[in-house]
Amino acid sequence: MEHIRTPKVENVRLLDRSSGQRKASTGTLYLSATHTIFVENNPETRKETWVLHSMVNSVERPPTIPAGSQLILHCKDFRVYQILIPQERDCLDVHTSLVRLSRPEKYSELYCLSFNPNVNKEDREESWNFIDLMTDYKRMGVPNNLWVATAANSEYRVCDTYPSELFVPKSATPAIIVGSSRFRSRGRFPALSYFHQDTLAAVCRCSQPLSGFSGRCQEDEMMLQAVMKSNPGSDFIYVVDTRPKLNAMANRAAGKGYENEDHYTNIKLQFIGIENIHVMRSSQQKIIDVGEMRSPSMTDFLWGLENSGWLKHIKAILDAGVFIARAVADEGVSVLVHCSDGWDRTAQACSVASILLNPFYRTIKGLMVLIERDWVSFGHKFSHRYAHLDGDPKEVSPVIDQFLECVWQLSEQFPCAFEFNERFLVAIHTHVYSCHFGTFLGNCQKERRDMRLRERSHSVWPQLWKDRAEYTNPLYKAELSQTQGVLRPNTTPYCFKMWKGLYNHMEKSTPPRQSPADFLSAVREESQQLEEELTNHQERIAALTGKPITWEQIKVPRRTTSHLQQRHCGPDPPTTYTDPITSPAQDNGHALSSEPANQKAQTKDPVLILPLGPHTHLKSHDPDDLSTCSDLESGVADLSSRSSSGGEDRKDPDSDEVAFATA
Repeated sequence: MEHIRTPKVENVRLLDRSSGQRKASTGTLYLSATHTIFVENNPETRKETWVLHSMVNSVERPPTIPAGSQLILHCKDFRVYQILIPQERDCLDVHTSLVRLSRPEKYSELYCLSFNPNVNKEDREESWNFIDLMTDYKRMGVPNNLWVATAANSEYRVCDTYPSELFVPKSATPAIIVGSSRFRSRGRFPALSYFHQDTLAAVCRCSQPLSGFSGRCQEDEMMLQAVMKSNPGSDFIYVVDTRPKLNAMANRAAGKGYENEDHYTNIKLQFIGIENIHVMRSSQQKIIDVGEMRSPSMTDFLWGLENSGWLKHIKAILDAGVFIARAVADEGVSVLVHCSDGWDRTAQACSVASILLNPFYRTIKGLMVLIERDWVSFGHKFSHRYAHLDGDPKEVSPVIDQFLECVWQLSEQFPCAFEFNERFLVAIHTHVYSCHFGTFLGNCQKERRDMRLRERSHSVWPQLWKDRAEYTNPLYKAELSQTQGVLRPNTTPYCFKMWKGLYNHMEKSTPPRQSPADFLSAVREESQQLEEELTNHQERIAALTGKPITWEQIKVPRRTTSHLQQRHCGPDPPTTYTDPITSPAQDNGHALSSEPANQKAQTKDPVLILPLGPHTHLKSHDPDDLSTCSDLESGVADLSSRSSSGGEDRKDPDSDEVAFATA
């Protein structure tokens, strides 16, 4: 609170540029220790807008205009808030306060650590036990006669950025583990990330070797030999260096580098070419600029997208995952993955490969487990990469943003293979930056233990699980072959899209749209409610009559459809009309009346089975009722077309945006 110069400013105007808002709202601005709060003056709505200080990426102060002084809040989830304050002195005080509040210098200033930890103590303790990584390894079939748990890193003695519980090849002795650790950057020796039970191949991860131009380590060579021997079906392993080869060669001058195939005779080295964190940081800023363009021309948009290089980087990460998945599933060869320190590009490649290989990680609970394992447990630098504290800006980089986008790109190619929807990925992205929960604080497991986060904060996963109905993909079918098998995505350039749902929040001229998935979810929820109501009515009827509900076959005359006009429903070309009562199998594929009349007369009438009760009535079918169009996608298509009726080019003549200078 000592950093707040003015806690309250009245007659402030706020424009949420990221929600489709077209008119600025007038209200009161409040500054608390954790949030910026805007409350509308409108007595009917009294809408409140809450922005966590930890979500504010930058506070921009454009030149003063006649209507007042401006502030523009750019948030880490790419939302943009434009504030107009009547008095310049108040604006200066708010600006100074927000700059300090949005850059906490110690963990105790963060939202998740600013409350009494004894409140809801039982819920807090249970929240941290929601994800159990040992259960995940058991689900993979580990430990077994090939992979065993090691106590070498208990109390983080060998590697302080690794978890204390690790799995290594059975033949890897403690001496080999310690020797390999000394030869690897940051002590991050090869350890198991994923085990594929079908082929017995494994995905392991580590950091770069300290090889320089000619250095070698017998224990490290034995460690890689042990990884190979843990897969009886292969006589070599792939070592995937996710860096560009030029970068890896440059590291040799600093005494680091990559494996020498002359020393490691049982490996095949593969460079992938994912750029470093500095390139990615610059690239994301450019894609954000593309998302914030106001009414760009097609040339400006495409040039901005190409100039950012963002989709090229996403493709490189996905290519790494595809290579690893093919090696494990198709060739049955184990893979060792590393970059420089083994906590950025390595986490991306290993987790993408797991999603491609195992359907479990394509479920809501599975993605939580995967992030907890390959990112939280294995020591990804969350606090540094996502600027949780005021620190070195060169350490900031959108590493997990790229992983989440890879998952989104896959869900676009395989819409029925993922249990979760886009909203789930966006929610995870938000919580990584928000510091609302303690899950993503710190840079490794040891640091989180030393901070006593389990005693001072809650885990995010139970909250996301509680809201899973909101994050469920209505197209997901667990029994489909696409859902069950290994995903084999197409990674040619034309298959990649800009993630508009995350980066483009600048649709000011149109109201917010509802996605087709939202419509499907609403329809499914309504159908479930109707089914429940039907069941309740049937039970009441049975109770009133004292008899169970009987089912009786009723013959419904087949409707003549030859005089109906074909109707095009949805975006696809018109298809042959099919009688909704009869199935294609009964019609032998002929929906329109093209057969002779005498053959039609001999066609057996279809049977419709309906429940009968005292108040059951059959609704006669109107032959001219076109609402029974057979296109199964027509409902979604029609609703979707209505939802966008606002038009891209429509401008609100009453818009108050003219009161603000162009950002």
